[in-house]
Amino acid sequence: MSWRTPRVPPIVSRVTTIACLLFAIASSVHGSDIPLDQRRSGYLDLGHDSKAMQDDDTINPATLWVQDGETLWNQKTGAASRACADCHQDATVSMKGVAARYPAFSVARNGPINLEQRINLCRSEHQQAPPLAYESRELLALSAYVGLQSRGMAIAPPDDSRLVPFVEAGRKLFNRRIGQIDMSCAQCHDDNWGKKLAGSLIPQAQPTGYPVYRLEWQSLGSLQRRLRNCMSGLRAEAYEYGAPENVNLELFLMWRARGLQVETPAVRP
Repeated sequence: MSWRTPRVPPIVSRVTTIACLLFAIASSVHGSDIPLDQRRSGYLDLGHDSKAMQDDDTINPATLWVQDGETLWNQKTGAASRACADCHQDATVSMKGVAARYPAFSVARNGPINLEQRINLCRSEHQQAPPLAYESRELLALSAYVGLQSRGMAIAPPDDSRLVPFVEAGRKLFNRRIGQIDMSCAQCHDDNWGKKLAGSLIPQAQPTGYPVYRLEWQSLGSLQRRLRNCMSGLRAEAYEYGAPENVNLELFLMWRARGLQVETPAVRP
């Protein structure tokens, strides 16, 4: 089978050219982690209107998902006819700080699980209900509602030695060149944050507000959706939702963002 160069539209070609130029710069200056005192949320780079949207729950579109999440929290479901509230009572108390420390180690999975997976484990083990699909409104709603309870708290990954190899696996993925563009996450978000790519500011990619409402999506979405978007942009095959590679990346990103405040549900471009 011969390799043929695909014909691409001019606008895609221009974006690819810009990305390749960025790669040429990044490959020559690739360094190390961003110092803790220089880490910053993407919120600081938002325009006035987007900041106002995030700051005011009455105009933040993600509030609609949060409200649905509160309803689901108190709704009995599954063969056990149990609600989240039956076990955990008032989420504003019991879930405070939970999102700030996920992904966490799961003995059942012998590895890290993210918040969405924890919710689904609770459904299957305690409610005897089927798992919610990734990116479904219900799973995003419950994740946003639980995440809201940690808003304003510092991201604090568990001090758990069992997680160390998984953090390192996530770090390796973050620094691995992938796709036809042959770039790594780090070459954009560690080495060139604050610069511009195709007119858009390159953020540090700190996971402070997931699930987030993205104006581009006109919807709420998870961190794994964003990771898959980036991989597709690099013309790489994205990992499936819930894949260990995605969870390891999430774990590393939360470790990388330690100390920054949870903003869930955040608003982003």
